[in-house]
Amino acid sequence: QVQVVESGGDLVVPGGSLRLSCTVIGNSLSLYEMGWYRQAPGKQRELVAQITAHGHAMSSNFVRGRFTISRDDVKNTVSLQMDSLKPEDTAVYYCNTAPMALIYWGQGTQVAVSS
Repeated sequence: QVQVVESGGDLVVPGGSLRLSCTVIGNSLSLYEMGWYRQAPGKQRELVAQITAHGHAMSSNFVRGRFTISRDDVKNTVSLQMDSLKPEDTAVYYCNTAPMALIYWGQGTQVAVSS
């Protein structure tokens, strides 16, 4: 069974940066197009950024220019570099296949942006 483990979340001030990491366990990451999702309190989970198996990255309008997704197929990890963080970026962040989530959801990692 393929699993994902997310890490790197923290409390940061507005304008700060964080780097999230996701490790895929149980299969080779190179098989998947991957994405980072987030879910804020009281809201539906949404896709933030995705990256193809060939490394082509795309991001949603609300994070474009601030968030960058990358992958390391040797380490079996997917990362999300988040810069210029805003309070509205506060959410639990998850990784999964994209654009459809086909792996069991991990526990996610909490990102809180507040002064």
